Amino acid sequence: MFERRIAEVAGAVSARLDHALAGVPGEIGAAMRHATSGGKRLRAFLVCESAVLHGVAPDPARDAATAIEAMHAYSLVHDDLPAMDDDDLRRGLPTVHVKWDEATAVLVGDALQTLAFDLLANAALPADRALALIAGMARAAGACGMVQGQALDIAAETAPVPLNLSQITDLQAKKTGALIEWSATAGPLMAGADTAPMAEYARALGLAFQIADDILDVEGDESRTGKRLRKDGEAGKATFVSLLGLDGARAEANRLVDTACDALSIYGADADCLRDAARFVISRQS
Repeated sequence: MFERRIAEVAGAVSARLDHALAGVPGEIGAAMRHATSGGKRLRAFLVCESAVLHGVAPDPARDAATAIEAMHAYSLVHDDLPAMDDDDLRRGLPTVHVKWDEATAVLVGDALQTLAFDLLANAALPADRALALIAGMARAAGACGMVQGQALDIAAETAPVPLNLSQITDLQAKKTGALIEWSATAGPLMAGADTAPMAEYARALGLAFQIADDILDVEGDESRTGKRLRKDGEAGKATFVSLLGLDGARAEANRLVDTACDALSIYGADADCLRDAARFVISRQS
């Protein structure tokens, strides 16, 4: 059920992105389309599935799902820059600054970020709920959310003492978890419902996702992940794996998945697809 549903969401979001970017001319348009191609679309899935769970109409859910994918793509384009992680491969393709240049990558990231807010502002929602989505995304992506996580990650590269488990958990809750939490709570926000159960689910899911990433960085196959691996170990950075060991990291990821699934208990069997998503996060190979 999960694989079918995430494929449906990916198709709908790709079509919406194609429509949104159709009028963007020149290299910026081409690079934006390049940056938003491919990917698992997990965040979009979380938006759409949480929307279904709360009775939200498909069109605004699709716009919100497309918005989070645009925001996520912006973060990857900037994260790949030489001044940040300096990656030359993303989703099995050359990164934007490699295929074009650094200035284009900066501008593409800026354009994708603003596209996300444009999509939310024009979604067919009551004004107060659209505003709640926009404000929430600004917080999740901004200086106290994803950007703060990125800053902590950069600082960790030159820190005299490696981060401890609590510090890594805080870093990843911001860098990766903040946008995942926004995605999972978008459905109840659009419906004017309680966001607490989905927020609890998302916080556990986001950390499990990052632990799985850390495991893949050690054990993964670059031909499947579509990005360069073993970077953290080569840089001597502390990760969940370096602190917990592979077995300990797997055990913690499984515990977090159980926590995520338990948070959905109030929804009963209607949330089974979201439970499947949590299990997918720690079993994926890319």
